[in-house]
Amino acid sequence: MTAVTIDKLTVRFGAFTAVDNVSFTVGRGEIFGFLGANGAGKTTTIRVMCGLLVPSGGDVTVAGLNFSGGANAIKEKVGYMSQKFTLYDDLTVEENLMFKASLRRMDRDFTKRRMNELFSFIAFEYPVSTMVRDLPGGVKQQVSLAASLLHGPAIVFLDEPTSGVSPAVRARFWALIRQLSGEGKTVIVTTHYMDEAEQCERIALMRAGKLIALDSPAGMKATAYPEPLLQLSSEAEAGRQAVAALGVNPEVIRMWPHGMRYHAIMRDEDSLASFTRRLPPGVKAVRIKPSLEDVFVRLVEGVDR
Repeated sequence: MTAVTIDKLTVRFGAFTAVDNVSFTVGRGEIFGFLGANGAGKTTTIRVMCGLLVPSGGDVTVAGLNFSGGANAIKEKVGYMSQKFTLYDDLTVEENLMFKASLRRMDRDFTKRRMNELFSFIAFEYPVSTMVRDLPGGVKQQVSLAASLLHGPAIVFLDEPTSGVSPAVRARFWALIRQLSGEGKTVIVTTHYMDEAEQCERIALMRAGKLIALDSPAGMKATAYPEPLLQLSSEAEAGRQAVAALGVNPEVIRMWPHGMRYHAIMRDEDSLASFTRRLPPGVKAVRIKPSLEDVFVRLVEGVDR
């Protein structure tokens, strides 16, 4: 079953095209990721799907609804958590959620029951009378997630939800995302963390407003890297300088720094064998599988360069 259908979506701001002829679908219960540099069009696309922005062109269907029925109908079906914490620091946790509920004209008794369900879901252990400003950053993010789920949306949009929190908090947050998916909720998330993107069932990779790749993490790696990929390193300073100079070798399609090492794309298997036979002394080469970071470097940063 399809939760979201995007067909030739275009969004313009004056002469600037933020989203350019983008098409894709998202299945019910799917964890769907967006990757791309700042300004790639990810957040703009999500704002359209949330009913917050009317598209300039194309068709958008969210939970069976489109803009012909008005944006408010779409808003009732979706929950949105922005990349910046949007609850009020000078209100308590309970006051924040009750305020959110009042904006949606939710019944007070239902809201109280729903809040208790969500507090249990996020394992919230603080008094609901706690001022939001007094909560740790990771707990604030979880309360913000609860606020986006308050009205029981079928589709949840998370825009860089774990930005600036610890790895432990990120792991806990993604456990909640998987639980939501298991309950049939569709989760659409943007992230700059490649380890988080690995947990998505499919990923849409955007660049300059265009959709340049759409696949599972494994499929995207296989498509982006049909050639052999090497990791080159050396313990000695002279060896590291020798590694850096290997990028001009005709057997190398492209080489780039990766921490203290280098990653190099070889032209084919014969080039790999020839290249490794002639490595300078002290230089170590290991064949590796590409990561999503490697995919991003090749499809986005490589084009920009």
